[in-house]
Amino acid sequence: MDASIPETMAAWVVSADRPGGLERAELPVPVPAPGELLVRVRACGVCRTDLHVRDHDLLPHRDRVVPGHEAVGDVVATGSGVTGFEVGALIGIPWLRGTCGACPYCTRGRENLCLSSVHTGWDADGGYAEYATVPADYAYEMPAGYSAEELAPLLCAGIIGYRALRRADLPTGGRLGIYGFGASGHLTAQLALAQGATVHVLTRSPAAQALARELGAASARDARTGPPEPLDSAILFAPEGALVLVALEALASGGTLAIAGIHLSDIPPLDYQRHLFRERTVRSVTANTREDGRAFLSAAAEHRPRPTLSPYDFAHADTALDDLAADRVHGVAVLRMPGGP
Repeated sequence: MDASIPETMAAWVVSADRPGGLERAELPVPVPAPGELLVRVRACGVCRTDLHVRDHDLLPHRDRVVPGHEAVGDVVATGSGVTGFEVGALIGIPWLRGTCGACPYCTRGRENLCLSSVHTGWDADGGYAEYATVPADYAYEMPAGYSAEELAPLLCAGIIGYRALRRADLPTGGRLGIYGFGASGHLTAQLALAQGATVHVLTRSPAAQALARELGAASARDARTGPPEPLDSAILFAPEGALVLVALEALASGGTLAIAGIHLSDIPPLDYQRHLFRERTVRSVTANTREDGRAFLSAAAEHRPRPTLSPYDFAHADTALDDLAADRVHGVAVLRMPGGP
């Protein structure tokens, strides 16, 4: 590799035998394998999935894995066989890192359901580090007009929100309820508003309610107060199973609820007549396809959703996760890398 690339780097790692542990580490700078890019990370979003990896809500796949799957940075080296990316390109490293390409899900355009899929920051080292690798086939070119810190949350919060919006089957000009208004919620709201939807935000946080109104939501209330009118569609971003029943009850006849989290607490027993009858539909959201990512980033280039950032220095990644766990993050937390622009 280029002599300007150091041999070691600062990183954060998660222990497989200690839930809640996030530790500073000095690691070798990874060498890109054939088909991979080596990226100098400029910024990395702090996602609730990182919190689930740290706390073992998602069972560890690797000891001392580097979390982070919303990384934006510059290509500094390429493995053999890479085409389409050059040194110096600004690219994004997302959650989906690899699929088998041959199973029925992959061959039918549903690679997000591949049983052999691997993920950045869970199966392989991610963006809580100064350098990271990514298979070129799973990297994204990023839209112009954003800073690296603004781009980072688009790679998961934005893409998952986009897929959740599709799964929610929102009719043109329809009424959308968003339960939970963190990273994904506030980006999805902007996209839905740009598409002509009426958006109602349901969150207990006064700061999040204020942000929702500022972004153009028709209402912003506590989830258990409910929206001021029946919803055509709803998306649940908050990882609270009890809100499934709350959201279903708020749906109009024929409405659809999309549950967007990778982890959810237990759902209480439901009452069929009250919650599901009149052809209400419940759908889960599992990761995303690469086509979802490309489509969302194209929509972002057109509609220009702007993440509300809570930046943290890289040295305080543990504080960022603690703040996320305690609902102290306004908008989306992003790590600023040392020495970055």
